[in-house]
Amino acid sequence: MKPVRIRTLESNDAAALLTFELDNREWFERHIDPRDAAFYSVQGVTEHITAYLSDYAAGTWHPFVIEDSGGKIVGRANLKDIDTSGRSAEVGYRIAQSACGQGLATQAVRHLVREAQLRWNLKQLVANVYAANIGSAKVLKRCGFLIEHTSRQGKTDQEYRFGLSI
Repeated sequence: MKPVRIRTLESNDAAALLTFELDNREWFERHIDPRDAAFYSVQGVTEHITAYLSDYAAGTWHPFVIEDSGGKIVGRANLKDIDTSGRSAEVGYRIAQSACGQGLATQAVRHLVREAQLRWNLKQLVANVYAANIGSAKVLKRCGFLIEHTSRQGKTDQEYRFGLSI
């Protein structure tokens, strides 16, 4: 595994985050739902960051970026829909196509699990993955998540819900 730094998203990350998202847009859209076109601008990403940091301050979201040894953003990871009374959250992550296969997603998910336990005192995590996204399913299984539920989105997209008790 290459050395990376996983840190909380910051308001001054807009330019670097926009570059990451634009560079990987086509790759991400093969595996997850596309973002609104308005997102792909400095203003769109700045608004996105502002909303995430507001949710972080409110205790409902914890957004992270993953940087390579040169400080370039190569991934994102989030604890979202944090429910402190129910002690649960959903995990999500995206890794740059050029950084796939290097163990970054596994590092990111393990980081999210630690943060969920230590920072947020959570006991249950979930993640949703389309069946065609085999790589993400493998990462979740490697990190101890188990398939809890299978559903269909539309006529063809099968989605798995993974869960982890921590």
